[in-house]
Amino acid sequence: MKKIVKQLLFLSLLVALFASCKKDENKVYYQGGTAPVLTSSVISSDLPLSFANRDKEALKLWWTNPEYKFNTGISSQDVNYKIEIDNAGANFTNPKRQTIIVNKELSKSFTQGQFNDYLLNQLQLDTSVTHNIEIRVTSAIGSSVPLYSNVLKYAVVPYAIPPKVNPPASDSLYITGSATPKSWMAGGDAEVLSQKFTRVTNTLYVLNSVTLTGGGSYLFVPIYGDWGAKYGYIGANNQNNVNGDDFKANGGDMLAPAASGNYKIEVDFQRGKFTVTKL
Repeated sequence: MKKIVKQLLFLSLLVALFASCKKDENKVYYQGGTAPVLTSSVISSDLPLSFANRDKEALKLWWTNPEYKFNTGISSQDVNYKIEIDNAGANFTNPKRQTIIVNKELSKSFTQGQFNDYLLNQLQLDTSVTHNIEIRVTSAIGSSVPLYSNVLKYAVVPYAIPPKVNPPASDSLYITGSATPKSWMAGGDAEVLSQKFTRVTNTLYVLNSVTLTGGGSYLFVPIYGDWGAKYGYIGANNQNNVNGDDFKANGGDMLAPAASGNYKIEVDFQRGKFTVTKL
């Protein structure tokens, strides 16, 4: 009887071991890939951009398939690609770098207008000044380690474009709303200097410090006490990112950060964006 029990136990162990081996055989293991090789339609080191040619192609990028390999063979899964454009020397760590996501495709074309917009509104580069930039492609599939392409380098001079939002004709800007110390202004109210922005450039206004009530709402107005014009969020009331977002003329109410306190507010008409920073 003991012999039979031992034999049954041995058989059970064999079955368990065999099942474990079968499970290991069914697992998919990542075995690596080849970094994509990036090429461009622009061979020279200069990338010309102009407002007159804004609808024409600035450059087209191509890259090779990384041929991701698994123990089951070359992957047939979708590969995700990320094009990154950054200042030279930043090693693609600049939080303002431009990132473009591309699924499956092995090429991407940009008009001069698109590329100029990246330089002005994302990288925030000055116009009429030569800047050195770098471009690379990163590939990834599932949880595999990203593969980085070679880096292309260009010298570019962004051109000035009309601001996304027309600046106030009054050359002045104020904040009003339930989030502000004076709450919502009424028609005919005298200006509140503590809620008036400083005009830094034709398109940039800064309010260095204002006390905001957490969870309140606000708008920007070019003339305090006059509701004939206003600037607010591009979407529904109070749906904006409280740390900053896009704005437009006659937009919706904007939501203040949850925490009450002193904040710095910047309103950039060139980019059509505002930022709210806790002091």
